[in-house]
Amino acid sequence: MSIGFHRLPAAHLGALAAGGGGPEAIGLLCRSQYSKHVLLLRGIAIASPAAAAAYDLLARAQRHDAVAAAAVARYPAVGAWAYRTTMALRGDLRLPGATPDGLGAVAAAAAIRAGLTAEIDVPARDGLVVLPSLGAVLTHGTGMTTVRVSTDGAEVRYDGGCVAIPPDYRAKAPGWRPLRPLLTDVETAEIMLDDADPFRMPPARDLAPAPDLSRWRPVFAQAWTLLRQYHAAVAAEVAAMITAVVPLARPSRGHASSSSPEAFGAVAMAEPPDPVELALTLTHEAQHMKLSAVLDLVPLIGPDDGSRYYAPWREDPRPAGGLLQGAYAFLGVTGFWRRQRQVPAADPAAAAEFARWRAATAHGCRVLLASGQLTGPGERFVQAMARTLRPWCAEPVPDKAQRMADEASEQHIACWQAAYGPVPRPSDLR
Repeated sequence: MSIGFHRLPAAHLGALAAGGGGPEAIGLLCRSQYSKHVLLLRGIAIASPAAAAAYDLLARAQRHDAVAAAAVARYPAVGAWAYRTTMALRGDLRLPGATPDGLGAVAAAAAIRAGLTAEIDVPARDGLVVLPSLGAVLTHGTGMTTVRVSTDGAEVRYDGGCVAIPPDYRAKAPGWRPLRPLLTDVETAEIMLDDADPFRMPPARDLAPAPDLSRWRPVFAQAWTLLRQYHAAVAAEVAAMITAVVPLARPSRGHASSSSPEAFGAVAMAEPPDPVELALTLTHEAQHMKLSAVLDLVPLIGPDDGSRYYAPWREDPRPAGGLLQGAYAFLGVTGFWRRQRQVPAADPAAAAEFARWRAATAHGCRVLLASGQLTGPGERFVQAMARTLRPWCAEPVPDKAQRMADEASEQHIACWQAAYGPVPRPSDLR
């Protein structure tokens, strides 16, 4: 499988630092993450001769149908499995299932997508054979199984049974659990719900069982309409980057979501309460994905020196790297509320959210610039973030909205100071 060489031009880095990026920059980030996955897969095949046959099948699937093979190789859970297996081969990490034989499942999924006649051994764990990007077969056992693929579909043979995967692998069949779409009107992409793959969102905390999609899908459809109509640039980023949603258990208060650099393209979230909250969540997590991909190409933060900083969006002190991730995410959040307050019949609280997060993000940028933790490119990156915020901070908001924002910020600072002491001013860090 081919691996590209990727360099992020200064113009693209500047556009990303300003908060957006544009189609060319986002496309480059996506291609670089695909190459990262392929590099990890090749490394596993080299380090483990037992996985070589699976890699050969994956390469054959690419030659037969490059689009089909790429859809599997770039799938978020494949990246997470490949990274963790690579770490395990180096002795750095132990995680059930992070073993080279998982490459057989990747190759089998690619062969199925490509309609390529093949046969490959695939491990079953906890009663499931998971085929990344496609779904899972219920085997009710563990050990190796055999996946046979033909133009008429595929079948998984295991001790005591056989499960047929239909030619339309998105269709249900006895013993076959296909991934289910949450949203299919995403330009040329789609967002699937993944509640089966063990590597769908590392680390696996607070994962939820299969949700009721009759509640999720309408909210996704309405959130997508909102993004397309009023946040078009974000909608384009979501369409380009996000391919999977992982359900989380609902928290006792608020809404929960996360993403991981290991699983580029996946967002874990609790059931979204409403379309605006979901649109905001997708905006927030898309920012994290962009920055994580940038950090694979350009070092923005130096080695952690142990310093910890106040983050207006967190309840705990953060290292410089964590503060940068938060500031970049909330640059996107601020932009979301700036646009959202102009939506007809928008909640008046949108102006207060805009006022609060523009000040919070500007504070985070000032702290980062004074921290001494940024590299040269990192300093230019944060300066560009600050330039985007500067005119936003001068935009008028209603007095009531500003008071609400100030009260929320003061309450957050008071709680933080009660736990950790005074919040240092950026000037005190120099």
